[in-house]
Amino acid sequence: MSSEPVLPAEPAGAPDLAALTRVVARQRAEMDRLQDLVATSAVLERAKGAVMARSGCSPEEALEELQRRAEAGRRTLLEECWINLGSLSAQPHAASEPAPAETPAPRTAPASAPDEIDAAALGRLSRSLVRVGTPHDLARCLLDRLAPDVGADAVMIFTRLPGGGLELTGHVGIGEALADQWSRVPPVSGVAALDALAAGRPRWLEDIREDGKRYQLIGDPPERWPSRAWLPVATGESADVVIGILRRREGVFPPQVREHLLAAAQLCAGPLRMFGTRPGPAVGGAADTVQTVLDRLPVAAVLLAPLRSASGHVEDFRIDAATSVTSDAVGRSGRELVGLRFLECWPEVHHDPLWDGFLEVLAGETSYESEPFARQQMVSGVSELATYSARVAPLDDGLVVSWIRHNPSDRQEQRLADVQRLGNLGWATWNLDTGEGNWSSQVFTILERDPAWGVVPLPGLPRLALPEDVPTLARAVGELVRHGQACDVPFRIVTRDGIRHLRVVCEAVTDPHGTPVEVHGFVQDLTAQRSAELALVASERAMLTQHGALEAERLVAARLQDALLPLPKQPAELAGLRVDIAYLPAQSGLSVGGDWFSAIELPDGDALFVVGDVAGHGMGAVASMALLRFTAKGMVITGSSLTGALSRLNALLLHSRDPHGSATMVLARYSPRGRRLQWAQAGHPPPLLVRDGKAHYLERPFGMLLGASDTPSYEAAECRLEPGDRLMLYTDGLVERPTESIDRGLERLARAAAHRVTAEQAPLEGLLGAMLQPEGRDDVCVLDIRVPTDTER
Repeated sequence: MSSEPVLPAEPAGAPDLAALTRVVARQRAEMDRLQDLVATSAVLERAKGAVMARSGCSPEEALEELQRRAEAGRRTLLEECWINLGSLSAQPHAASEPAPAETPAPRTAPASAPDEIDAAALGRLSRSLVRVGTPHDLARCLLDRLAPDVGADAVMIFTRLPGGGLELTGHVGIGEALADQWSRVPPVSGVAALDALAAGRPRWLEDIREDGKRYQLIGDPPERWPSRAWLPVATGESADVVIGILRRREGVFPPQVREHLLAAAQLCAGPLRMFGTRPGPAVGGAADTVQTVLDRLPVAAVLLAPLRSASGHVEDFRIDAATSVTSDAVGRSGRELVGLRFLECWPEVHHDPLWDGFLEVLAGETSYESEPFARQQMVSGVSELATYSARVAPLDDGLVVSWIRHNPSDRQEQRLADVQRLGNLGWATWNLDTGEGNWSSQVFTILERDPAWGVVPLPGLPRLALPEDVPTLARAVGELVRHGQACDVPFRIVTRDGIRHLRVVCEAVTDPHGTPVEVHGFVQDLTAQRSAELALVASERAMLTQHGALEAERLVAARLQDALLPLPKQPAELAGLRVDIAYLPAQSGLSVGGDWFSAIELPDGDALFVVGDVAGHGMGAVASMALLRFTAKGMVITGSSLTGALSRLNALLLHSRDPHGSATMVLARYSPRGRRLQWAQAGHPPPLLVRDGKAHYLERPFGMLLGASDTPSYEAAECRLEPGDRLMLYTDGLVERPTESIDRGLERLARAAAHRVTAEQAPLEGLLGAMLQPEGRDDVCVLDIRVPTDTER
């Protein structure tokens, strides 16, 4: 091995880490190269030995023969060695021979198929095969090399079982759940892998719809791999291994791809023959002796031989012997387990303390016994959870592992202890003839009594209770002892954590004459339940008190609202206009809203219309509503402009009882002289004008929400009304719905208003019925203002 000196550190500085990293990388690459060279040499020597055994030639002649065959077949020497070790007489170009009658003729290859597969790809595969040691390693190697060459996405390796079925010995790319499902395949028809082995020819599945009618396809769903190939591999006199290549690509396998896959399968025959599809058991010695003994034992036990890596680390154990009652996670039992790896049969043990116990016994410990653990066990076809302990003992260089199933009575006692702990109760018995008693440990815990003090006699039990509970408990105990009358009595005791609420339930066992001779029952801690009940009662009382307060507030607010906001019983006539008013509360329980309106005729003959909405509900909203309603009217009557009134109302709201309150409002002043309407708004939806059967919203002048800023800005707008016009001022409860935007509600109102105007001039109630949903709405206030036509005056 070549090496390089480590560069010295610079003066007064840190070592050159980059140089150190390069040195380590080169040394690691050299190590890998030498390991590959050693493995390649081993393959070459085995192949030379096979040629020598068949022809009786010398080593030099065997090497010349291998080189001659490689040149004749246009293969590398390593490829020829693998083919020789696989005992294949066929050439790697056998793909060109005609397909069997049952194999459909290849269809036109998709554009994505490779144009040509050269020998370099097979050379890379043959070099990679020298590093594989198990069928799983082989599957990973095939996928790494075939994915870029033929588009492979998963690889499965099946081995023929003595009974004719298949066992999955290597896989990659299919997932553990699918591997478990297809770990063993019975000898049935309709399985492409079995069909390929039986015929000794590959099976090319290239049309998933047609192939699905003939074969049971692997995959969940099968469409995951639209095309797949099953390639038989002969490691002896006949094919006993089949390799599956699964692709997510649709379409056929072109001739050059088929040729490449068959050549790759031939190369795999050598590695499969060298390391075997299943590791063989030890022959003779302790294994045979132990197997003879284990065949006659009625317990679950196995003999294990450690499998170590090149560094000596224990990677797994080989099962060399097993009793007939030993079974693994997939149902294999007895001698079926012999030769398998331990973690293949019980993979969950690798992360359990039992695995550490294996290593400790191998390191020199005399034996190891695990803590009890639960395992699902099949008993008479029913899965049952049983409790086991494992014991490990050394035998020569291996281990003997046995599993001991715990007695059901032990499990029953443990379950009883768990029930007492979870239910916070314990059992107790008293013998009335001898005065002796017996308590479970949970009773001592509940009563906070030291077990060293012994059991309290039954007549002395009432003395543990609070003084106010003593008479009731003593009377119940007396009736139980004298007359055998069962009791169920709550009582309290004092503990370090305070008062504890308990319950004692007892019944008597009588002799043939009816005289009580024994008492048994249980003591239960109800402190948590009683605390929850008391908290619930306190919460219910608080809720009733709060409900009464809210009901009183609602009643006062409703009466105040009726007094401050009287609703006219019929349409009003103001400044030559016909005004219809509607106010609908939300009816949402105890809350009273802050929607309000005002419609009055001013001293100069004009009409003032106001609609507002105060944020919130209850008394606060009603108070703010009254303040804004009367102040707005007073300001306009005394000569304030609409924008000036809004500015003063904003300042008034900011300095009111609720400085965080807010409100929206629209003010409109109508002059019958010229039918001019001047209006301003503060964060409120615009008025809706319906003219000649068409509805549109007036363009809103700028206006800020009342209470939002101490420097507000408001503007006014003006329009002229025509005879027959209808103008609607409303609050947002008319157009808002919880599940949609306000724009949808405005569009719905415009359509409904236009339809109602053209359809027999229906009153306001009809419009409200079309707009409002029965539940989940806010308060609604509407002013429906109509300019009479000349014929209606």
